Amino acid sequence: MRFYDMLQLDPGTLKKKIRSAELPKERHKLTAAMIVRAILIVIFAVLIISPVATVFGPENSPMGVALFCILLGIRFVDFGYRIQDSMINFAVVLLLLVFAPVAAANVNVVLSMLIHITAFFTILFMTSDRPELGNAGLYNFAYIYLSGNPVTGALLGKRLALAFVGYVLCGAILFAKHRKNHQNVRFVDKVKQFRLADRKMQWLLQLAMGVGIILALGNALNLPRMMWAAFACGSIVGCYSAGAAEARARAVQRFVGILIGSAIFFVFYPLMPASVQSLFGPIGGLCLGLCTKYRYQTACNCLGALFMAAGLYGVQGSVVLRLAQNFVGLIFGLVFLVAFQKVMSLCFSEKKAETPTAQTE
Repeated sequence: MRFYDMLQLDPGTLKKKIRSAELPKERHKLTAAMIVRAILIVIFAVLIISPVATVFGPENSPMGVALFCILLGIRFVDFGYRIQDSMINFAVVLLLLVFAPVAAANVNVVLSMLIHITAFFTILFMTSDRPELGNAGLYNFAYIYLSGNPVTGALLGKRLALAFVGYVLCGAILFAKHRKNHQNVRFVDKVKQFRLADRKMQWLLQLAMGVGIILALGNALNLPRMMWAAFACGSIVGCYSAGAAEARARAVQRFVGILIGSAIFFVFYPLMPASVQSLFGPIGGLCLGLCTKYRYQTACNCLGALFMAAGLYGVQGSVVLRLAQNFVGLIFGLVFLVAFQKVMSLCFSEKKAETPTAQTE
């Protein structure tokens, strides 16, 4: 396998190949690919997101981050239908990412829920035809992150302009990589096939409703950093085919990761000179590229998130807020998951056919 091909693999696949490699030379090559891949992703992120903040304003950096993540994923995963429809729907998705969070932030809680649920479900339905490929998680992150960082006025115009730039770049990759896929499948066919009794559709609605409700409640209560709770909730309700036991296990893993990441930040951030404290974000991103276990991925994500919040809430305040919001999000996600799946089970459970009892004369 070429070194370039190794760079295209995810950390989990690379670690499996490292463990199964028979020759030391092969193991060293795979290890080097894993490290170089993580470094390149961080460099690529800096090269894209820094100019975004300069040109479109630092308030629009979240849109730059979302587009960067979409850019990384769109070359591997298509939408499951022909390219003509995919290009149109991708434009719709970006428009929803720009305007839905703003609209939901400026209405009452009921309308806010409806906007979040409708917009997010539309995005998921258009982009996440195959749950196992991870598109839902990608757009879940983008929607929550942008909902936690809405803009208005001139900045909203700049965010729309940035979305257009993202459409050109990501759309070009989408077209180049997937134009020959699913040529006989139209999006309207997917719409006609929609059945709420289908497990995949229930899962999409489960994710959209869970995230939409907690975002709307957080906005109505004016809770700080509510997107952290939404991320935690999304990590639970976004597990495809996950039951209560699997969801509880994932919740424990996430909270352990939050504890680890928060402890690292709380201890080391104050010890670092102010000139290098900004490296917490890139360091977290680099470590994230080397992790395969969910709790350690969560811990790495903490570093950048806490660094961004420390300027507003201080080190201790940011850590307490991070722990509290994740706890709230996990509890809400677990309760909502059980309730939603119970309702779906009651509404769509298959009735067993009654077998007539044989009568003897």
